[in-house]
Amino acid sequence: MISGTPVRKALLRFDRSGEPYCGSTDPMSAGNGSIMRLAPVPMFYANGPREAVKKSGQSSMTTHGAKAAVDGCRYMGALLVGALNGCSKEEILSGHFAPVPGIWDEDPLHPAISEIAGGSFKRRNPPEIKGTGYVAESLEAALWAFYHSTSFREGALLAVNLGDDADTTGAVYGQLAGACYGEGGIPGEWRDKIVHKDLIESFAEKLFHLSWEEKLC
Repeated sequence: MISGTPVRKALLRFDRSGEPYCGSTDPMSAGNGSIMRLAPVPMFYANGPREAVKKSGQSSMTTHGAKAAVDGCRYMGALLVGALNGCSKEEILSGHFAPVPGIWDEDPLHPAISEIAGGSFKRRNPPEIKGTGYVAESLEAALWAFYHSTSFREGALLAVNLGDDADTTGAVYGQLAGACYGEGGIPGEWRDKIVHKDLIESFAEKLFHLSWEEKLC
């Protein structure tokens, strides 16, 4: 389930075929490599929730085509769209939150992801909660940290202190917590230490403006 292996195989497959969706559909390849990089996709499509959920899943398929990985990204994309559009933390963590009514009935989530959407992260605690390389466990761990905290800092520390694949758990948590708490909610001393901070901020600014152009189109 190591994310680098599916990505490497998908890139080699793309190099040979040119097919954009080269991620393996093998259930054993459902790693967390696609969910950890997801945020720019729902950010771009934030003004079109249905498209945001769809594109979030397709973004996974480029390197991680297993149903659990695709649906983990679809559900995470839904949460991010909700947060970006002003839904409260309580709303987006409610059972099977959907920014588009009925969307999970139209295209049901993988059972492992559906269980998380139903609130498994509220009922479980470590060591049941594990921040592993498996997409479902990674997502559940990030949501557990988000649910059990009241600030970006507190949740980030909960996430990474689970150990195991700590950087990815933190990355998944950080996407949703960042959307919920905003830039000002991230400790200033942490923001100041970001490598290539100016470049990242310029990309974020362009992404914001592009999202509004997408709405106008």
